[in-house]
Amino acid sequence: MSQNGISWINDEIAALKSAGLYNVIRTIDSPMDAWVTIDGRRVLNFCANNYLGLANHPRVREAAKQGIDQYGVGPGAVRTIAGTMSLHVRLEERLAAFKHAEACITLQSGFTANLATIPALVGKGDIIFSDELNHASIIDGCRLSRAETVRYRHNDVDDLRRVIAETTNYNRRLIISDGVFSMDGDIAPLDKLCEVAEEHGIVLMVDDAHGEGVLGRGGRGIVDHFGLHGRVDVEVGTLSKAFGVVGGLVAGKKAIIDWLRQRGRPFLFSSAMTVPDVAACLAAVDLLESSTELVDRLWQNAKIFREGMDQMGFNTGHSQTPIVPVMLGEAPLAQQFSRRLFEEGVFAMAIGYPTVPQGKARIRVMNSAAHSADDIEQALDTFGRVGRELGVI
Repeated sequence: MSQNGISWINDEIAALKSAGLYNVIRTIDSPMDAWVTIDGRRVLNFCANNYLGLANHPRVREAAKQGIDQYGVGPGAVRTIAGTMSLHVRLEERLAAFKHAEACITLQSGFTANLATIPALVGKGDIIFSDELNHASIIDGCRLSRAETVRYRHNDVDDLRRVIAETTNYNRRLIISDGVFSMDGDIAPLDKLCEVAEEHGIVLMVDDAHGEGVLGRGGRGIVDHFGLHGRVDVEVGTLSKAFGVVGGLVAGKKAIIDWLRQRGRPFLFSSAMTVPDVAACLAAVDLLESSTELVDRLWQNAKIFREGMDQMGFNTGHSQTPIVPVMLGEAPLAQQFSRRLFEEGVFAMAIGYPTVPQGKARIRVMNSAAHSADDIEQALDTFGRVGRELGVI
């Protein structure tokens, strides 16, 4: 491609920078933990999805090493040819039992889990009812399926009923919602969505990426949180956040999981999860099954942080989870706030358009069980100091 052919890209990048929407990517030079090293500086980390602190947990690290010693590093193939190892089978069995599901399949990431599942369940001539704030991986999965996508207002079950009633020309139907919405931290009314799905005979799918290891008994997720075992057809999750590793999962009805092994394209055409990842995930399951200590500490840390921010006068939205959005409005202010936090030793990135709507830029604070009481106190002190300096509070 000639230079003239890509000149528009330079123009778009310049426009992003001018609008304060250009993402500056920080490079971390240490293990992912409560504190990380960036540009030679040790900073307090409130950015990562490492909810339970498992990304650098000694048992998880040791399991990955032992897995390499026994099985090597990579499977070297897709699952359906030569890439299924006994470790993969064991992880899927353990996850199904952990989540009280009939069966489970693992994939390379939560994103690819959605790309595998949605096009396998619906296609041209079918209808998807999708929450308007669903994650990009759901949106992309819907597009790949070629089914018609009908959006309903965020967490509005009455509006879902309305669009179902107005949509009469279809073959198969699917309702999809995030479990925990990653930018606002609110929880989908899955119990009500389940009632609607059962009432109309529609398949129900939930993406519980930010509920895995967070919601439910000992982190078993949103289906457990609402006591809906056996009633939610498909539960997509991730092993890349609370589990501290990388990978995706789909749990639910055995027939659906069997079908995904036959028609889930990322399962069929992309190499399997690597050995150390699978071994580390097994160790994470062990930890979650053995104790609720980490999940309990996560929620306690989040409670202390949110209450401290609210008392100082910050707008923390309507989060119901350890995700705490610090609402700032315009992207340039959010970028400036993030830079000042970093200068003061706190790593918390600004989130702006297109990740969130224009005018709703924020600092998204991700609490972790890895944070100590002193870490939370230091973060609150820094947020308060920067907030007063910039006139936010």
